[in-house]
Amino acid sequence: MKIFKIIIASAFLLILTTPISMAQEVTLEFQNAAKAMEVVQTYTKALQAGDVATMNAQFATGAMIYGLGGGLDSLTVAQHNEYYTNSTNQFKHSLSQELYLPVKVTNNWNEGEWILSWGTNTLTNKASGKIIEVPYHTAATVVNGKITFIRYWYDMLNVLETQGFKVTPPAN
Repeated sequence: MKIFKIIIASAFLLILTTPISMAQEVTLEFQNAAKAMEVVQTYTKALQAGDVATMNAQFATGAMIYGLGGGLDSLTVAQHNEYYTNSTNQFKHSLSQELYLPVKVTNNWNEGEWILSWGTNTLTNKASGKIIEVPYHTAATVVNGKITFIRYWYDMLNVLETQGFKVTPPAN
């Protein structure tokens, strides 16, 4: 019985210490925070200027871009170039209400130096003058002064409704 109690106590201790030892560590202040934030801000300023080459220059070789291109799961840097070349040819991008937050995560699956950003991208159609306001959020990892991963979230319903699409609820 004594061995059984020791085994149960050891198992209980192991169960309690595993989550504690796997806890992620997050900090808002880290050595590369200013440089990482500068890279992401250069990327967004280049979007406002319609400078796709400067946007792409912020990417590391092999970087992946998620959340753009409609139904596409991901874009390579070359596909990102094509996407934003088409977009900047059709629309003027004006970003406002920008907010940037550097975050460093360690001891977790999402380990890295992240720059989170929020704002509103006001798109003006160059041909028609029609305006679309798109609230957005991005999360980017920056390694050695280059973006290696960026994920976009934006109000797609707003974009579709502005283009004339209607959301019709089910009849029932």
